[in-house]
Amino acid sequence: MLEFDRLFDTIAELVMLHSPSGVESEINQRLMEKFAALGVNAWLDRADNAIALIPGRNPQKSIAITAHKDEIGAIVKTVGSLGRVEVRRLGGAFPWVYGEGVVDLLGDKQTISGILSFGSRHVSHESPQKAQQESTPLTWENAWIETKCSAQELADAGIRPGTRMVVGKHRKQPIRLKDWIASYTLDNKASVAILLALAEYLKEPAVNVYLVASAKEEVGAIGALYFSQRQPLEALIALEICPIAPEYPIEDGENPVLLVQDGYGIYDEGLNRELRAAADRAGVEVQLAAISGFGSDASIAIKFGHVARAACLSFPTQNTHGFEIAHLGAIDNCARILKAYCDELSDE
Repeated sequence: MLEFDRLFDTIAELVMLHSPSGVESEINQRLMEKFAALGVNAWLDRADNAIALIPGRNPQKSIAITAHKDEIGAIVKTVGSLGRVEVRRLGGAFPWVYGEGVVDLLGDKQTISGILSFGSRHVSHESPQKAQQESTPLTWENAWIETKCSAQELADAGIRPGTRMVVGKHRKQPIRLKDWIASYTLDNKASVAILLALAEYLKEPAVNVYLVASAKEEVGAIGALYFSQRQPLEALIALEICPIAPEYPIEDGENPVLLVQDGYGIYDEGLNRELRAAADRAGVEVQLAAISGFGSDASIAIKFGHVARAACLSFPTQNTHGFEIAHLGAIDNCARILKAYCDELSDE
């Protein structure tokens, strides 16, 4: 459905838009522009979800397809007097994943770049960094951001407790590895690219299809819970990454993964059968997996009773919550499956 070059460019554009949980205005603006250019009715709700509606022949029934637009990072805890800023994790972020290097502090008035720092290597056991070299995992409590700004300069920029930190933009630029894309925040900017493809290619489905770029998923699926609590839905399908690890029977490549269970519970077997049938119609082979240490808009919404049927369609991804690598074909095939699913929905 999508040419790989075009898909890569779309994902790259989205990746470069900072959107840590709860501070997502940069990507919101771009999504509103893109939905408008496609002639699709779209809006931001009170929970900061970016929602596009594809009207159905039977407007009394609705489904939702979600892809969260927020990214992990860190949140400022303390602003020191010597230009050092201490942060704690926001979502499933680990300092060793980012490594020492440029990060951006998204101040209220100005973005300040600094260096995520762990201390010198040339030390003895008198320094805490020695233990990190030998036996102790690196934690946010043992890292800091060096800005070389005065306390007043940081205050003038609006750097304060609660300010979000994300990896610096020049380090986020994706690269192409043959038919794979590699970058930070494929979770879940690549899935948002699928929403944009569906907004372009879905025409007159049987029921209303809400395309929801959900807010604050990484800190509890807050946006999806808000939306699904207020909008009656026949089904909710989340688009996600799927971790590649030895404990899971998932192969890297162009075959998407349909989850049957994750850390929040089981997905709906009937809906999964429908999505597998849609995959057959689209000529796409899907993998099935039960995974742990993971949750999605869909599994969290069904756990709290907001929807009766939920599913999670995902693409295999290496280095999840790090510098992620995913096959462009798997991302495109998720779009193909969902288009086939929506095209065959009944309006009865």
